[in-house]
Amino acid sequence: MRTIKEKTIQNEVSCSGIGLHSGEKIQLRLIPAPEGSGILFSRTDLGGTLIPANATHVVSTHLSTTIGVEGATVQTIEHLMAAIAAFGIDNLIIELDGPEVPILDGSAAPFAELLSEAGHVEQKKGRKIIQLIEPVTIAEKGKRVTVYPSSTFEISYQIRFDHPLISSQSYDYQHRCETFIAEIAPARTFGFLKDVQMLQSMGLARGGSLENAIVIGESRVLNEEGLRFSDEFVRHKILDLIGDLSLLGMPLLGRVEAVCSGHMLHAKLVKEILRNKKIWKVSSSVPSVEPYKVPSSRQASYLPLSSAI
Repeated sequence: MRTIKEKTIQNEVSCSGIGLHSGEKIQLRLIPAPEGSGILFSRTDLGGTLIPANATHVVSTHLSTTIGVEGATVQTIEHLMAAIAAFGIDNLIIELDGPEVPILDGSAAPFAELLSEAGHVEQKKGRKIIQLIEPVTIAEKGKRVTVYPSSTFEISYQIRFDHPLISSQSYDYQHRCETFIAEIAPARTFGFLKDVQMLQSMGLARGGSLENAIVIGESRVLNEEGLRFSDEFVRHKILDLIGDLSLLGMPLLGRVEAVCSGHMLHAKLVKEILRNKKIWKVSSSVPSVEPYKVPSSRQASYLPLSSAI
């Protein structure tokens, strides 16, 4: 077995952009952190209040994942967190001067570029990894997300939307940083034109535009450049899931199967895994485990959805 050490970034890097829901211009800075620190968000506009990026601090999963502590919150963390997880960064301080991570182009590609620019440094402490021993499932109203024991991290995701441009899509992802950068990171968030006014009346999507989201009309994608992948929608769902699973606070070894899932179900899965300590163990090495054999009789079920989650 190979022992893995914790990592942080080598150099400070920064960027700025608009918050998707807040519409505010926000400056983001990534700063190296000592071993054992974990991923910490710092609201510099609120005196440097620290918000640990873990399941305990999730305060909302409505249309994005929001964490908070003592009234200080950070919204739409999932794209950045997915990139951090994919690059294997364990310790990091993320400074923000506003309430939301900038949406940039709606994908994780700009964050991947930022982390590539920052470089990484191996630290002395051994990295803790969650190794699943038994399957765990969260299911509600036809939506489902299950994790099976595996010696690798992989995701099989299926979606179904009641819209001809999406309909049914599925994608299988086996994690490697290079694969994430090429196949998952560029996939953008998406929404439906008919929902924009409703969301904005709720104080959401104030910063949304064709520059940072795929906008779907009745019969076509409104973005002039079109889609980056024919199945960009399901790839973005995988991106969200990777970011949400990172709130376990440790990398996960398991095969994740998701059907029409979303931020709420992802958060419930993370909390269930952490609650039920009998179904996993912590390792500092990459183990060799026999993958759980999924019963062949298991059938996927779908719930038609009308808007992006």
